Amino acid sequence: MMILTYLSALETILAGTTIVFGGIVEGYGYGLSLGTNWPYTHDIMQLAAKKDPEAIHRILATIVGIFSLAILIIRPSLISIIGFVSVVFTALLGMATLYVLAGKLPSIFQGLHDIAAYTTFVSYFLIMLQGLGMFKLDIVSFLISAIVPPHFLYFVIFMGGVVTGTRRMKLKIGRPWEKDKERNPWLQAAWVIHGIVSLIFIIAVVLLHYWLTLIFTALEIIVGLWVWDSSNRNPLKPGMSIGLHQLFSILVVVAIILNSIS
Repeated sequence: MMILTYLSALETILAGTTIVFGGIVEGYGYGLSLGTNWPYTHDIMQLAAKKDPEAIHRILATIVGIFSLAILIIRPSLISIIGFVSVVFTALLGMATLYVLAGKLPSIFQGLHDIAAYTTFVSYFLIMLQGLGMFKLDIVSFLISAIVPPHFLYFVIFMGGVVTGTRRMKLKIGRPWEKDKERNPWLQAAWVIHGIVSLIFIIAVVLLHYWLTLIFTALEIIVGLWVWDSSNRNPLKPGMSIGLHQLFSILVVVAIILNSIS
C-alpha cells in the first residue's frame, strides 16, 4: 500500500525533525520558554510564528502524533502499535522533561524521553523501508539488539539524555583539569559514563563490521566533543552543536539499520 509508505516516510522525516528541534531548543536556551505548561499555551501559534523553537517543537510533535494515529488506523500491526505507543510515551515524558529542567524530577526521565523519541523514529523508518520492499526486519529483534550487547545503542541514547537532564540547560559539564567549585559531580559522572558506553559502542560497531555506522559514529563523537566545549563556554546557550549532535545521532541509527540489512 503506497499511501502507507508515503505516510511513514513523512512521519520519519517529521519524527527526525522533532528530535533535532529538541536539540535546538536546548542549544539556544528555550527549554522553559513556555514554562511547565503542557502541551500548549494559548498563544503557541503566535510564539511559533516568532520562531520560538520550543513552540515549533511541540507543534511538530503534535503532527507526529496525528500521522502516527493515521498509520495505525490504515495498517494495524505490531510495528505501527509500537510506533504509536512510542509517540504517546514521548509526549508524556516530554511533560516530565519540563519538570526535570525545573529541578522537580530526576534526569532519568530525560533519558527515557530520548529512548521513546528514537523508537518513534525507528518504527516509522522501518515501516517505510518495508513499504519500499527493501527488507523485512522484526521490530522486536531490532529493539532487543539495541538494548542488549554488543552495542548498547539505547544505553548510549539514555545516558545522553541523563547528561542533558542533569545539566538542566544551565550547568557546565566541566573540564577535569580545571578547579571549579560550581562543577556538578553527578553531571560529570553521567558524562563520563556516556563516554564509556559510547566507546563500547564503537568497539562493537568495529566487531560487527558496520563501517557506515562507524563513519557516522566518528562524526558524532567529534560533534559530541563540540557539545562538551560549547556547553562549558556558554552553558545557557551552547548553540547549534546540540542540534547537530541530535542530527548525527539520527544518522547513526539510520546507518545501523542499513548495515543490518546489507
